[in-house]
Amino acid sequence: MVTLMTVLRSGGRYDATWVERLAAGARRSIADVDRIVCLTDLSLDVKGVETVPLCHDWPSWWSKFEAFRPDLADDLTLLCDLDTIFTGNADALVDDSLAAMEDHFLKGRVSTAFMRWRGDELADLYQRFAQDPARWMQPGSCGEVPNAVHGDQVVVDHVLRTSGKIPDFIQHRHPGLLDFYDASRPMTGPIVIFIGDSKPDTADERSQALWRGETLS
Repeated sequence: MVTLMTVLRSGGRYDATWVERLAAGARRSIADVDRIVCLTDLSLDVKGVETVPLCHDWPSWWSKFEAFRPDLADDLTLLCDLDTIFTGNADALVDDSLAAMEDHFLKGRVSTAFMRWRGDELADLYQRFAQDPARWMQPGSCGEVPNAVHGDQVVVDHVLRTSGKIPDFIQHRHPGLLDFYDASRPMTGPIVIFIGDSKPDTADERSQALWRGETLS
């Protein structure tokens, strides 16, 4: 079974609309997705989406570590950020291999914006973080790193490196699958990734229309 998973922690800009639009885009673009799951601390009712309660009070992006919980393991899991737009065929994502998005700015570093794994092969990410979350959330816990911001992907990259589980990068394994939003040029990839302050709801009109699921001429 193939599961697409996303995480929604309350207190930010995201709500059920983001889950609904991500799910609709994924259904249109990935034929073999069996389940769409949202880990959340909110009471959501989104058609076609299974909601699973977050077990911990980890703030902000740190709640994404719950996606690696062993009790959520499936044959293949795709972890995807809510601010992602599917614009075309993305069937290539259903590939039986460990992979992660390469950080757009820090080459050679893992980004948690998009990840793929089999079964519970990444359960140790959750287990190690859960043992001492306060320590891992502390800047410097992973030693000297090039990242300007200490967040979940710094810790994920560090743990994967030290455990020898280096994933293939999606951009290398599936060239052209991911595109990065840039208002100065047309989007080409079937999956559009937003970085920093850029978001689908404030993007150019064409991008917003695609996010809403509108068919463009």
